[in-house]
Amino acid sequence: MSLTALEAPKHHDHNDRGSRKPRNGIDLLRNEIDLLMKRAVFLDRDGVIIRTNVRDGRPYAITSIDDLEVLEGAEEAISRLRDAGFLVIVVSNQPDVATGKVERAVVEAINAKLMECLAIEEIRVCYEADGPDATCYKPRPGMLLDAAGKHDIDLSRSYMIGDRWRDVGAGKAAGCVTIFIDCGYVEPSPENPDIVVDSLTEAADVILKPEVENGA
Repeated sequence: MSLTALEAPKHHDHNDRGSRKPRNGIDLLRNEIDLLMKRAVFLDRDGVIIRTNVRDGRPYAITSIDDLEVLEGAEEAISRLRDAGFLVIVVSNQPDVATGKVERAVVEAINAKLMECLAIEEIRVCYEADGPDATCYKPRPGMLLDAAGKHDIDLSRSYMIGDRWRDVGAGKAAGCVTIFIDCGYVEPSPENPDIVVDSLTEAADVILKPEVENGA
């Protein structure tokens, strides 16, 4: 049983005190810690929140703030997740900065605009290019692990939503439930995502359905 599952303390008869294992205090403390830890939905940026440029079936990040377009339904989906108590944190690879294809200031301006108009807690960006020395570039889980440490996030009760195999890989490495938005790109598919959907709206529906059923 996961430590995040809450159970009512079992009743013990007074005559059973001698055989009772002294674990209740520890279990209660663990449950209290679980209750204090937050749940998050981690989102990739390009192709999940904003429109990406697709050429020959492959996605490419926008390189100008003039091309910024929030995808239909994304604003509402993010607000619904936030209102349900989830921290919404964006984790984005932006290797074009390292390779000189786009200025870092452009990426930061785009992200600042998104922070203004969407109910996002934080946007984390990895500016590295992929390589053996990379530390945060998805599918490495560095951005998720750092966010979890900062915000006291229970990763096992959190979600990673993305449109590429790297997003799913990062989510799995961090211990999150992974949701793959299948955009039909011509590239390797992710390995065994937990859930496959067509949009961020559908992903939010899947996440929030258990919350509604449980009366959360």
